[in-house]
Amino acid sequence: MINNEIIKHLSNFVTKQRLEKFNKILLNRTNYVTVVLEDIFQSHNASAVLRTCDCFGVQNVFVIENRNEFKPNNEISLGASKWLNINSQIENKDTKSVIINLKNNGYRIVAATPQNNTTMLNDLNLTKGKIALLFGTELSGLTDEAISLADEFVKIPMYGFTESFNISVSVAVFLSNIIERLKKSDISWQLSDNEKNFVLLEWLKNSIKSSDEIIERFYKK
Repeated sequence: MINNEIIKHLSNFVTKQRLEKFNKILLNRTNYVTVVLEDIFQSHNASAVLRTCDCFGVQNVFVIENRNEFKPNNEISLGASKWLNINSQIENKDTKSVIINLKNNGYRIVAATPQNNTTMLNDLNLTKGKIALLFGTELSGLTDEAISLADEFVKIPMYGFTESFNISVSVAVFLSNIIERLKKSDISWQLSDNEKNFVLLEWLKNSIKSSDEIIERFYKK
């Protein structure tokens, strides 16, 4: 459990308006949906995905680094990584480790792929439990290993000659559809109180200079 006294103490170091904004944004944050990126190597795409996740309220992003190191560009992401939990509490970042971890935490692995015989995005069942949206590299898509570990396959309807969107656009389309449908549903998609406290504490720490020293002094009282 998060120490509420620490949150209360750190709240004294930000403005009232900033704290109110944090609490307002937390109301629209979710862990019901998470985004998983496998070997994204173009920094502008990685950065755009982080910005999209923040905009749609997706709190957790998982990055698989089999070959390519994840290097977002802060000028494009506009500091979105500061407000997200990226690979929170995961040491191994290979495909199998990340996906098994997500499954152990109750997520359905939904692979985004333009292959035939996959479910259309509008038909994705949101009531069956938490969803981890799995996206592959810009050039070759998801690896065979990722495909084999996925529980479901979903695609965006396409009406042109091109078979797929740019990955940052795909993530935006998926999240726009799913988040809006969740908000109109009876599904409990919002963060729990403890999850809100965890995120709020991280936001406060990221917003306050020398926050670790402040926390250390607090505990020494």
